[in-house]
Amino acid sequence: MNKKRLFTQSVVAVAITMASQQALAAGFQLNAQSATGLGRAFAGDAVIADNASAMARNAAAMSLFDAPAMSLGINVIDTDIQVKNIQYKAGPVTAPLGDEQIGDTSYAPNFYYIHPINDKWAVGAGVYSNFGTKTEFSDSFMANEFGGTTDVKSVNFALSTSYRINEEWSVGGGLDVIYGHGKLKRTNKNIEALIEGQSQGTLKGPLADVDADGFAFGWNLGTVYEYNENNRFGLSYRYSPELEAEGDMHYQLGGGNISSEKLKMPLPDMAEFSGFHKLNDKFAIHYSVQWIGWSEFDKLETTGGNELNSYKWQDGWHYAIGGTYYLNKDWTLRTGYMYDTSAQDEVTSISVPDSDRQWFSGGFTYHIDSKSNIDVGVTYLLGEDVNVVETKLTSVKATTRANAWLYGIQYSRSF
Repeated sequence: MNKKRLFTQSVVAVAITMASQQALAAGFQLNAQSATGLGRAFAGDAVIADNASAMARNAAAMSLFDAPAMSLGINVIDTDIQVKNIQYKAGPVTAPLGDEQIGDTSYAPNFYYIHPINDKWAVGAGVYSNFGTKTEFSDSFMANEFGGTTDVKSVNFALSTSYRINEEWSVGGGLDVIYGHGKLKRTNKNIEALIEGQSQGTLKGPLADVDADGFAFGWNLGTVYEYNENNRFGLSYRYSPELEAEGDMHYQLGGGNISSEKLKMPLPDMAEFSGFHKLNDKFAIHYSVQWIGWSEFDKLETTGGNELNSYKWQDGWHYAIGGTYYLNKDWTLRTGYMYDTSAQDEVTSISVPDSDRQWFSGGFTYHIDSKSNIDVGVTYLLGEDVNVVETKLTSVKATTRANAWLYGIQYSRSF
C-alpha cells in the first residue's frame, strides 16, 4: 500500500468514524425517551407503564392501558466534556496543547400515543430519539485531524401493537423507522497545505467535510408477565439495523469526493429486563438490566468495499434501580440510580469521551386532574477519567472526562 493510500485511509478513519462513534458511545446513547424515565434512571421502564412513553421500551406494556393515552415531552442533554493533559506529536516535535471543553447541548423531543382497540388489542405510535450528540473543538486546536466538529442526530418513528393473552401474559412488537443525520469536519491547515502542494493544487479544502443522512428499518418484541396487580415483569428485545448514510462527503485525499458511495453504520441490538413491585399504597421499587450489543459495531466501511476502520468494542450493560413514592393524589415522587458500562475497551478517542458512568436521578409527577399530569425528571451523569492515545501519521495523548446534566419535562393525558 503506497503512502498516499495509507494517509487517505488514516484521515478517513479519523474523520468519519468519529461521527458514528459519537452517536453510538455508551455515554451518548440517548436514554432520553421520557421525563418520567429520566427521573428514575429508567429503572423498571419496560414494565411500569405510568404513561404512553412505556411503548418506547416495551411494546407489550401497551396492554396495561385500558383507555387511550398520549404523552408529549422534551429532554435536554447538557454535556460537560473535558479533554486535558494533551500532548500532540507531529514528526519529531511533541508539544503540549491547552485544555479543550467540547461539550454541547442537545434536545430530544418525544411524542407517544396508545389506543386500546378492545380488551385484547392495543396499537401505538411514537416519535423519539435513541442516539445523538454534538462535540466541537475550537478552530485553533492544533490536532483537529483528531478533533474537529461532530454533530449527530437520530429520530425513531415507531408503530407498535400489543395483545393480551390472558390475565398474566401480554406480548407486543413493532416496526422502527430510523432516520439518522450527521455533520462533521476535520481540519489541519499544515497537512492540508502540504497535500495541496504535492497535488499541484488539485486537492483543496478540509481533510474531511461530511453532511450525510439515511433511513433504516428495525423491529422490536416484548412481553409482560403480571403476577398480580402490584408485581409484574417485562422483557423486550430491539433489533437495530445497519444504516446506510449518503450525502456530500468530501476528503482532500483520494480524489476529494466519494459522495457516490454510502457509509454503512451497524447499530447495536438491545435487550432489557425490568421488574416493578408496589410494596404498599405509598411506595414501589423497580429495576432494570439492559444489554447493548456494541460488539456488532466491528468495523466501518462503505458500500464500495472500502474499510475505513476496525474496532475492538465490547457489549455494554445498564443496571438501574429506583423507587416511587405516592405522596398524595396530587404528587408522585421518584428517584433512581444507574451504572452504565462503556462500549469501548482498547480503542479510545479524544472525540469519543466514553467511560463507565453513574446516573443519579430524581423527579416528580404533578397530577393536574384525574386524566392529565406533568412530569419532570433530572439526572446527573458522572463519568471517569480515561487516558487516550491515538496514532495515525500524527499522534495525540490526552485525558478525557465526560459528565452531563439531563433535564426532562413531559405532559401526559388519558382519554
